Amino acid sequence: MSIHLCTFFLHSSECVGSETRVLKSDFARYNIDEEDSDDLDQDENGWKIIHTDVFRFPVCKSLFCAILGVGSQFLALATGILVMALFGMFNVHRHGSINSAAVVLYALTSGVSGYIAANYYRKMGGDNWVWNINLTSALFALPFFMVWAIINSVAWAYGTTQALPWTTVVMLICLWIFVGYPLTVVGGIFGKNWANGFDAPCRTKNIAREIPSAPWYRSAFAHCLVGGFLPFSAISVELYYIFATLWGREQYTLYGILFIVYGILLSVTACISVALTYFQLSAEDYRWWWRSIFSAGSTGCFVFLYALFYYFKRSNMSGLLQTLEFFGYTTLSYFSEQGLVFSLSSICTQRQTSQPLSVSSVWLVALRPVTVAYTRDDDVPTDRGLSRLSLPSDL
Repeated sequence: MSIHLCTFFLHSSECVGSETRVLKSDFARYNIDEEDSDDLDQDENGWKIIHTDVFRFPVCKSLFCAILGVGSQFLALATGILVMALFGMFNVHRHGSINSAAVVLYALTSGVSGYIAANYYRKMGGDNWVWNINLTSALFALPFFMVWAIINSVAWAYGTTQALPWTTVVMLICLWIFVGYPLTVVGGIFGKNWANGFDAPCRTKNIAREIPSAPWYRSAFAHCLVGGFLPFSAISVELYYIFATLWGREQYTLYGILFIVYGILLSVTACISVALTYFQLSAEDYRWWWRSIFSAGSTGCFVFLYALFYYFKRSNMSGLLQTLEFFGYTTLSYFSEQGLVFSLSSICTQRQTSQPLSVSSVWLVALRPVTVAYTRDDDVPTDRGLSRLSLPSDL
């Protein structure tokens, strides 16, 4: 447990410390007298110059919002499972109890995905909300059904007891058709009706600014490596016990530690995602929507790579059926892992960039520069007119 806490505090302090130093330098550079503003305009660069482009909506808005919805659903699903485990609602001698609870909770939390997806889709000006709801409902269910159908067909061919009978298959399909999908639609209706306009702190120019070339260490690939490896390092120790429980004979009962590690994963992912988004904006690249998703969601890639290592070096599994089951369900877990971390990084970054300037805390210090940079003295969408910036007292 001490290893997880040390890793968490190391990553968090490193992220907050670097952001604080950078922000102090930026505020000191931008907080100058009015008579010196002409000199600033000549050398203006960094996140200040792209304040009229940073809230330009991403491409493929419907898919983006659907990912947010599915990620929010898995966030609620994982939290619910862990809370139920903490209260001792799962018997270690009943191996299918967690699976049964996960199936029921997945259907019941479908309204969360519909609400979040439709709400953000309407805020971004989307009109085809019906397509957005259908995309949200099928984004995980369709890949899951395809992978599960292949695995279950092979299990039927081998005649094993792991193959679900057709009656159970019909019950699961009915659960999704009569519970999961309707709740997604209901949540989507409430989400689109309760959505307010996208309250951006400044207007967006009609013509997008040209994005300058960036060095290799600021590329999307480099951001994905950093954004995925650091959260993975916070949970790498616990992954062995999780895989040994799922694919071995060991019983996992340390749900309290698992819940703490789960919180550490989310916290580290949020910190790293916000820091990488700020550095991207400092490079005058305003396409932060999708990169913030993939840089944080790349944690799932490292989990999948660890699964490959575990299969070939730590397990005794072999044969077609075991191989299909391991890699099939690991792929589904990788998909849901990305959806889970996607939602946290993107929702946290997008919401906090719209917070008022009165927010003052160490946790939000890395989120504030985007908001402060967009506070204006007028509504004219020009590069001039930025209000004077003042260094927060808590820095």
